[in-house]
Amino acid sequence: MSKEQPLSAAAGGTFTIGGDLTVNRLGYGAMRITGQGIWGPPADKAGAIATLRRAVQLDVNLIDTADSYGPGVSESLIAEALHPYPSGLVIATKGGFERPGPEQWTHNAGPTHLREALEGSLKRLRLERIDVYQLHCPDNAVSFEASVEALAKLREQGKIRHVGLSNVTREHIERARKIVPIVSVQNRYSFADRESDYIVDYCQKNNIAFLPWAPLGPDQKAHDAIKKVAKNLQKTPLQVALAWLLKRSKVILPIPGTSSVKHVEENIAAASLELPQGAYDELSAISHSPVSLRD
Repeated sequence: MSKEQPLSAAAGGTFTIGGDLTVNRLGYGAMRITGQGIWGPPADKAGAIATLRRAVQLDVNLIDTADSYGPGVSESLIAEALHPYPSGLVIATKGGFERPGPEQWTHNAGPTHLREALEGSLKRLRLERIDVYQLHCPDNAVSFEASVEALAKLREQGKIRHVGLSNVTREHIERARKIVPIVSVQNRYSFADRESDYIVDYCQKNNIAFLPWAPLGPDQKAHDAIKKVAKNLQKTPLQVALAWLLKRSKVILPIPGTSSVKHVEENIAAASLELPQGAYDELSAISHSPVSLRD
């Protein structure tokens, strides 16, 4: 990035979610502002709040969170740091998990739980309506249609503006779209973890936002490869990984997370990194056999 170019998430271009929410493509994921094990308050609350505020100062206007991060901690910190929210800030949150303890996640996408989870998110975020509310993960103990129908009803009631999905297959997306418009999909995806390639293509064809998580890939082989490319470009591996995602498809909205002001600045610098085609192709050639979607 040249010295003349300001540090801004806007450098990565924009995408319009659901036809009416235009955001800068490089967003921020708020899972890491919680305590160890994604449980309880952060060790450095002031640092977490400063990170959220710095992200918005650098033109991030898409923040992704979930009621299960903390649980409740991430949403509460977002409100403490940023409310009253600046015009145009889109907060996407999720429901469908319960948290019995650190590093423990249990499915609960039943309609009653989703309604209660949404009400909790509204209260913590100090909102009357969630812009993008995502089903965090399909629950095998509950009909997928029942989960989506519950969110559709909440949308009809004006408590959700748009519905999204997370950790899903193409079949899930197609089934959900028969019930309610789906504006976003959030799956694990990176240059080296391409199980969701066909979902990215589907989202691009249907103008659905795709929010990838775990952008650095699954193992050391991938990390070694991207370190090499990053060294040649004099960038960090994560900056290169984010630039690869931005180049992969115009519907991809990366949401890297951190609890550090320094790292959020480094991540946002990736918005202005135009990855050379050779480097893009080299990283694209690194792919792993499909592995099952994780929570």
